[in-house]
Amino acid sequence: MVTKLKEDGLDNVHTEAAQVPHWVRGNESAAMVSPRYHSMSILGLGSSIGTPPEGITADVLVVTSFDDLKAKAEMAKGKIIVYNQKYVSYGTTVRYRTAGASEAAKVGGVASLIRSVTPFSIYSPHTGWQDYDDNVKKIPTACITVEDAEMMQRMQERGVKIRVTLKMQAKNHPPVMSRNTVAEIKGSKYPDQVVLVSGHLDSWDVGQGAMDDGGGAFISWQVLSIIKQLGLKPKRTVRMVLWTAEEEGAYGAQQYYKKHKDNVGNFDLVMESDEGTFMPLGFHFKGNSAAMTIMKKVLEPLQKVRSIPLSPGGGGADIDMWIRAGVPGGSIFTDDNRYFKFHHTNGDTMTVQDPVEMNVCAALWTVVAYTVADLEDMLPRG
Repeated sequence: MVTKLKEDGLDNVHTEAAQVPHWVRGNESAAMVSPRYHSMSILGLGSSIGTPPEGITADVLVVTSFDDLKAKAEMAKGKIIVYNQKYVSYGTTVRYRTAGASEAAKVGGVASLIRSVTPFSIYSPHTGWQDYDDNVKKIPTACITVEDAEMMQRMQERGVKIRVTLKMQAKNHPPVMSRNTVAEIKGSKYPDQVVLVSGHLDSWDVGQGAMDDGGGAFISWQVLSIIKQLGLKPKRTVRMVLWTAEEEGAYGAQQYYKKHKDNVGNFDLVMESDEGTFMPLGFHFKGNSAAMTIMKKVLEPLQKVRSIPLSPGGGGADIDMWIRAGVPGGSIFTDDNRYFKFHHTNGDTMTVQDPVEMNVCAALWTVVAYTVADLEDMLPRG
């Protein structure tokens, strides 16, 4: 990739080291063995420990929420806890994936199986990172399909005893060195001031990572490519950063921020695309009212082609620390229900991507980045 970026004639092409976690999935399986045999489709969750080689075979307790788990705590000891929580939104419901194992362990659960965090399923488990509570015993954890979670709840409601065998070879290894990838078009007048566009290079080991976040990485690369091909020379530097280890907790972005935070006053705008490159429904922006007024002007030329309203929001795991430090931030608003149907699944492949929609996203990303970089003054903040 670095070689290709250099061949494109971009400036300051390099990588920056970042230490990241090293988790390996290994083989995994789950099967309901009573009241009948049923092989279940699962995906282990990131940082999960594995089971003993013979697996864990235990009765199941199905719960619909953390409150339901607490109410049934006396029944939970020695059980595999199955969460069949209702999907509200990704931001709300993902806490069952991230904290489900620790909450199950607190009441004596021996493993946890979490209903995939998605608004729609065709028997598709969704993986993702999970976090253990340091003060609670670690237990194996995986996501199951919506269909299997609902089936087990129906069985439990009829008084049927459910027994499951879970086998996971997951292992956590010592951290390893990875790298963020950086390229620029150097500013003609204020080269030390930066408009940053970004996506993350890492993806889950299932699917192809085409949507999460190949699309975001691609359109950020396209920003530099389009500006270069058009022979434009913005006043400020337009910098692309392709982050590593976003899925594991934004490790690449955190270490980049630590390295560059002393220069935070020179970062004009930070942008991240990590919510799909489907047809844009708008542009989310975090900044003060004066900056919002300017951004509306920035988007005006695009309105002649397609309505792209500006609305409060923006941000992303890899740029939130810059925004908290006062730097204005932006992101593309797309149909998140469509996005979370494929998110972290074997279905995240190139088939999900539409070239026309990606081109519109690239155009939006480029217009915003170039226009802001070419303004005489930086966006107001504070």
